[in-house]
Amino acid sequence: MPGWIVAISDYCSQVPPSIPAPADPGFWTSAMPPSRRPRPAAVKVTGGYLERLPLAAVASGAVDHAEIWTFAGRDGESDRDHGLPDGTPDPGNGALTRRVFRADGPAPHGSAEAVDFIRTVGAPDILCVWGLGVDAALLDACAGSLKIYNSIDAPALRIPDDLASRFDLFLTGAEWQSREIEARVPGARTLVLPIGPAFASGQTFFPTGADKDRDVVYVACAQPYKRHDILFDAMVRRPGTRGLLVVGYGHQADEFRDRAAREGLDLEIVGPPGISHDEVNHQINRARVGVVCGVDDGAPAILTEYQLAGLPVLANARLSCGLQFVTPETGLAAHEGADFAEALDALLRNHDRYDPRPVALSRWGWQPSMAVLTEKLTEIRNARMVR
Repeated sequence: MPGWIVAISDYCSQVPPSIPAPADPGFWTSAMPPSRRPRPAAVKVTGGYLERLPLAAVASGAVDHAEIWTFAGRDGESDRDHGLPDGTPDPGNGALTRRVFRADGPAPHGSAEAVDFIRTVGAPDILCVWGLGVDAALLDACAGSLKIYNSIDAPALRIPDDLASRFDLFLTGAEWQSREIEARVPGARTLVLPIGPAFASGQTFFPTGADKDRDVVYVACAQPYKRHDILFDAMVRRPGTRGLLVVGYGHQADEFRDRAAREGLDLEIVGPPGISHDEVNHQINRARVGVVCGVDDGAPAILTEYQLAGLPVLANARLSCGLQFVTPETGLAAHEGADFAEALDALLRNHDRYDPRPVALSRWGWQPSMAVLTEKLTEIRNARMVR
């Protein structure tokens, strides 16, 4: 019988948070158990990497209700601004509820408030933990849940091995990550199914028919590991290239503007601060080709988001996770330097021959990915019953 799913982000509003007072006894008594919430009549799978998997679980019928949990420190904040007895319905999607809990310390986050909530309303049927993770007490409170972990980064595991041993399934971005986890965690089940590109949302990213006033776009935070220098080098090697950077956050944006001016490059930079998904889709549609330049990156969601918007993708051939999404139908992979510039030139000359959206939807959209995940979770449930 369908139940509910929780995805826990490692985001915390203050890091490290101060140690809070014990959870207020009875604070959650007015909370409606999520398992009793009515299933929405229509579910849209929209948003970013954090929203799409839990919403896909509801849309596919695997569960009836989805929640996203994050953490907050306590300094200067009201307790009531943290956990909300009935949660906060997402204003953009009624199928999703968001909750914020006080954290007891740095990641892997502990939270007496979250544990109290679980004890009051029950554990979710499926618990997804991303990134820096949560502590043993929170995982043990969800002992009966099917527990899924994904690092969302180049390191395969960003949690200690003793915490990793409590998970039923690890979603990875590449085969090498799976092998590393299996070597570190005896009996670990892994599945190459990164939550960003593998749960692509055609309702969030799509062709708009906008004029193509830019040649190439790179959507990435302004931080060194995203290797924007590779795109700059390609633009220098290909004079006249019209570039576009879409930057949600990061400290290098001014540095990029200075370099573009110094080298006479035609480069437009949008952001920071943060940009909505609708705006990202609008900006992507202005370009002919999307690039991913990083090496130590965890299967960037933008790989398939470009494709859904109708753009072929050019990826760094040394990208550690996610090259499986770059195929002859969806784009090219090339090494930095002259090879990258030549590949960019080839894609720009032939971009209208690519039609990557149907490929992305059929292979990496949320529907096929959710089918693969559901099959694996059923296998795990059956194995539990045998024990």
